[in-house]
Amino acid sequence: MTKQDESQFQPYVSASTSMPEATFRAIILGVVLGIIFTAANAYLGLYIGMTVSASIPAAVISMAILRKVFRGGTVLENNIVQTVASSGESLAAGIIFTIPAFFIWHATRGDVMVPSITKIAYISLLGGALGILMMIPLRRMLIRDEHATLPYPEGAACANVLIAGEQGGANAKKVFAGVGIGALYKLGTGMGIWLENLDLYLKVPAKAFVGINSIPALLGVGYILGPRISAIMLAGGTLGTLVLVPVIAFFASGSSTPIFPATEELIRNMDGETIRLTYVRYIGAGAVTMGGILSLLKSLPTLLKSLSRGFTRAKAAVKSSERTDLDLPNWLVFWGAIGVGLLTWTLAPHTPIIIPLIVVFGFIFVMVASRIVGLVGSSSNPVSGMTIATLLGTTVLFVGLGIVGTIGMAAALLVGAVVCVAVCAAGDISQDLKTGYLLGATPWKQQVGEFIGVIAGASIVGAIVYLLGESYGFVYSAEHPNPLQAPQANLMAILIEGVMESKLQWDLIFFGMLLSVIVEFFGVTSLAFAVGLYLPVGLSVGIMTGGLLRWARERKQGVSDGNDPGVLYSSGLIAGEALLGIILALLATLHIAYDGAAGVLGIAEVPVTIVLYCGLLYSLWHLSKRTVKA
Repeated sequence: MTKQDESQFQPYVSASTSMPEATFRAIILGVVLGIIFTAANAYLGLYIGMTVSASIPAAVISMAILRKVFRGGTVLENNIVQTVASSGESLAAGIIFTIPAFFIWHATRGDVMVPSITKIAYISLLGGALGILMMIPLRRMLIRDEHATLPYPEGAACANVLIAGEQGGANAKKVFAGVGIGALYKLGTGMGIWLENLDLYLKVPAKAFVGINSIPALLGVGYILGPRISAIMLAGGTLGTLVLVPVIAFFASGSSTPIFPATEELIRNMDGETIRLTYVRYIGAGAVTMGGILSLLKSLPTLLKSLSRGFTRAKAAVKSSERTDLDLPNWLVFWGAIGVGLLTWTLAPHTPIIIPLIVVFGFIFVMVASRIVGLVGSSSNPVSGMTIATLLGTTVLFVGLGIVGTIGMAAALLVGAVVCVAVCAAGDISQDLKTGYLLGATPWKQQVGEFIGVIAGASIVGAIVYLLGESYGFVYSAEHPNPLQAPQANLMAILIEGVMESKLQWDLIFFGMLLSVIVEFFGVTSLAFAVGLYLPVGLSVGIMTGGLLRWARERKQGVSDGNDPGVLYSSGLIAGEALLGIILALLATLHIAYDGAAGVLGIAEVPVTIVLYCGLLYSLWHLSKRTVKA
């Protein structure tokens, strides 16, 4: 963006206009919504390994509440609400991708301690603050100077929704409807009145199986992701259960001894799900690893070109004294980053080398993430790839330095956790600052709002992860027969433990990595394919159902302009189910029984589940209809 282009750009609210922005009511509403969406994203991420953005749903809810309850609300107040809310929920992704690995090691090894709720909150706070502080100096270069070349799609879409604020009240009702329906459906499955999973085992090929998880959150995720990504995930899932499981069962059927990693049970005695958990899961882990690395490598040429152009413009950039170009003071950002970096030492006092590792990896990947999300959006931010690179680099260095065993494993994971949270926070603040730039917000007020959101999110995310871990678990056992999948955290646990103790299932993992390379060769997004391969196929089928509804709706009404009521309703479904799921987890932790209605429907259980799920599909189809203006 040239100086002439910059002078021609006019935000929605001019720099000379003064209006309420970071008001008390906006901040409090942002904190409340941030806590809700942090809880929802933590639950969703642990369930299927994906999270969704809270910016647009928070903006729509904010417009409705400020207008209906407070009889007012400016566009800049609504922007502060979504800034605070999305900042808090962005922490959830960084935490759920890494911290559950401690729970997994504790369950499978017994010699690794689970971090306390307070420590998880502390990790979230340090990572979130580091991501924000490292991104602030990049704002002028990325958001202002490269306005024409870095679109920041989610940020621009959120700005469009806020500008079209007169539609906020009607659309907010769809978010609230989704919350109510999602919560009621989860209550029914949680009480055991109807089923959550419908599985079908096939006789040909042997051991093959398919199924569908009928929960509302998956339907919502599929609608938000759209048909392409949903189909890629389903392709990965069906490859695992309809091809790999039967192939493994066929070629190992004659074996009279257990095949590693199984130690007791013969493959011919395993059912399809056991084969998937024992063997295909490692193939999926390898595929996810390579998928994350490939997504990072693919972005490097564009990133380097963009960086070169950005630094050239930065040399000629002139700081402005206008309200819309004021950041937090440089001295505060600099010393704040130094202070946060030093505080990371307290996470592992016996391993001070984590400080330079967190600072170096954090700065590099915050810069990468802040630019990548501007080009391809937050949904394509290769967080997994950057976290894997951080963990592998740290773990290999620790092995070389002799920092091994549980101390080395825990320290390596802490480095990855802080960097992962920082990367997620940086990607979020970049989108928020783009929204603010288009609207004419005051940058330093948004940056303060980001810190408030991080504090709010950190205060709750530790308790949520701990609660879900204790109630649902992350490893299959008699106590936890239906554990949360936590695919990224499982992968991190496998990689760190495998490198540290030289017991990685390299043959299966390399095969999975090869699959990702082959898929990428055909122009398919390998990371989505790999996640589908790693997860149970029923999750991918549930997501695909939502993707098909999105495809059918767009065939009928055309592609949405970003303010899609179906996306808002889907966000409500996700939030409603997640909040009820957390409440049920709390009841389970307190040993309060809530599943007394299990089996009450008898033989009608399956048909009732099918009818209710069809009703859920119809509700999404009906409420995703866009009003056509004359």
